Amino acid sequence: MSLPALLLVHGAWHDSPAWQHLASCLPDVDVRTVRLPSTGEDPELLGDLYEDSARIEAVLEEIGGPAVVLGHSYGGAPVSQTPARPGIVRVIYLAAMMQDVGDTVLTPTGGVHPPYWDVHEREGDRPGCFGVSDPVEVLYNGVDPQLAESVAATLRKQSLASVTQPLTRAIWHDVPSSYIVCERDRAIPAAFQYSMARQAERVRLMDSGHSPFLSHPVELARLIREEMAG
Repeated sequence: MSLPALLLVHGAWHDSPAWQHLASCLPDVDVRTVRLPSTGEDPELLGDLYEDSARIEAVLEEIGGPAVVLGHSYGGAPVSQTPARPGIVRVIYLAAMMQDVGDTVLTPTGGVHPPYWDVHEREGDRPGCFGVSDPVEVLYNGVDPQLAESVAATLRKQSLASVTQPLTRAIWHDVPSSYIVCERDRAIPAAFQYSMARQAERVRLMDSGHSPFLSHPVELARLIREEMAG
């Protein structure tokens, strides 16, 4: 039985090349990636949550057939915001924000930024953005140190608008969903992941940090394949 296409949606600060190791473990799957507008080098050009969702929707239009959509970390928010459509057969949240209509990424913390965010608030016409402090420690625990350093060097700025805009949709109400909890995560604590995962149809566990697509790509590929086939 052929599997649907797989659309991988990166989290804050990242870009689509972060998925290369995972994609190589799924050679028989039509793996697609998306570059979210909310992430980039120039704060003046960064998009927001709704633009991210629109970009995801555009890639799904290009796929044109059955697809599973996986969102990692922040990427869960624009995935949730994406309109349900007949071609989306499942959404997978990987250590990701799985929230409801009206929530922002910062709702669970009462609008307080996590301590590892390097925040630059809006100044006049200059939009706000944020980076990440000590990404190797926070995002890449369990990843080969050399690989972690090389990926950390590619991280970019993230739009503040993307984490302060509320969801107007929650796709998981209308599409089957899975949540993969990363139990050694230092960015999004496992306890918080479990609280969001209660909303998912199926829950899987990984003994990994926040980025298993780098630290455990073979195991993650196996779980994804099982969720795509189920």
